[in-house]
Amino acid sequence: MRRLFSLYVRRRLIFALLGLVTFALVGIWFFPAFYLAQLGLLTLCILIGADAVLLLGRGMDLEARREMQSHFSNGDENEVQIHLENHSFSTWRVTLIDELPVQFQMRDIEFGAMLMPGVPSVVRYAVRPTKRGVYAFGALNVYARTRLGLLERRLVFERGANVSVYPSVINMRRTELLAFSQKSMRYGMRKLRRLGHTMEFEKIKHYVAGDDVRTMNWKASARTAVPMVNLFQDERSQDIYSVVDMGRVMKMPFEGLTLLDYSINAALAFSNVVLRKHDRAGLITFGLKSGLIVPADSRTGQLGLLNEALYGLQTGFAESDDEHLYSMVRRTARQRSLLMIYTNMESLNGMRRRLALLRLLARQHVVVVVVFENTELKGLIAERPKRLEGVYMRTIAATFAMQKREIVAELRRHGIYAVLTSPKDLSLDTVNLYLELKTRGVI
Repeated sequence: MRRLFSLYVRRRLIFALLGLVTFALVGIWFFPAFYLAQLGLLTLCILIGADAVLLLGRGMDLEARREMQSHFSNGDENEVQIHLENHSFSTWRVTLIDELPVQFQMRDIEFGAMLMPGVPSVVRYAVRPTKRGVYAFGALNVYARTRLGLLERRLVFERGANVSVYPSVINMRRTELLAFSQKSMRYGMRKLRRLGHTMEFEKIKHYVAGDDVRTMNWKASARTAVPMVNLFQDERSQDIYSVVDMGRVMKMPFEGLTLLDYSINAALAFSNVVLRKHDRAGLITFGLKSGLIVPADSRTGQLGLLNEALYGLQTGFAESDDEHLYSMVRRTARQRSLLMIYTNMESLNGMRRRLALLRLLARQHVVVVVVFENTELKGLIAERPKRLEGVYMRTIAATFAMQKREIVAELRRHGIYAVLTSPKDLSLDTVNLYLELKTRGVI
């Protein structure tokens, strides 16, 4: 759909008119200049008429369409493509203005292109959403002009399109690739030597060099007169829960996203790896009141269910009530499970207020607490102060950074696993710890 008769005056025409007015004024003292102004005005009127005929004639046949994913990934660069086609016999210069959703607060994005007859053109740009929800794109405006460039015609395409911004699928795919790639050590995924094996028997096989002799099956070896060993596999179908704190402590921003949104992105990536490892993935959220529960499962469609649940999370960032978390875990996780708790602890006193609950949960479950680094403090610590004020700021920053490490150390002293990570490394570090715990037979 497009609006047909929308003509606009360009700066070139305004400057031409100003030049003619100047000539006319000079004609007061130098009479021939007035005649030049009249001749110039006549010529300009002819050119304007020709330009208008070309722009409004039936020979103009342009097409523009917007192509993008039906779902955007929160916190990632998402590409938008605009395809332009010229079905006429003339060459057109165009200026393209796409009406972006209000959430981006971008009003100065425009692109120029030269459309040759029969030659398609593609304009690409990327947008980075920082909030989940529905984003409404407006019209796709194409301003076309001829080589004269005195007037331009506005064509309107793509009256509107909505796109939903979900937790980051791009981050999920990237984390999955690193978790199962042979080259993952390059990106920080640790390959750990197995310290033992689980007791889930898989099959008996022939002994080959390198097999653990402690797994030798002597009865099968004697029966077949060939060395045979027992083969074990990782225990599967364990309950793994992502527990997301929806409270005030998760409102802290980092590169446009809150810690809550980083946690939501990480929970999706973490759950994907859990399901790929044939465990059951679930979700628990808690805040001022009881939150959302998605029971752990490994059935087909569980990842989509978790994605929809994470997409719809809303919070007022009130103070969280840990008692709700305890009651929800007691009601949901009936057997020993891994609880990956995404929260934020800024001080030792804040951690100690929650320690009793965490120790209570750790009696029955494997509890992992995510502790976020304040990455801005690293910059303050690395700076070389030039004034006394800078020395104070650096000392305070170092004190806060030390408290984070003390929080992790004290949690570990009480048998609670903890991971100290920056928001951008959250997905990688949580998956890394999960794989480590699984390799060590902790879960």
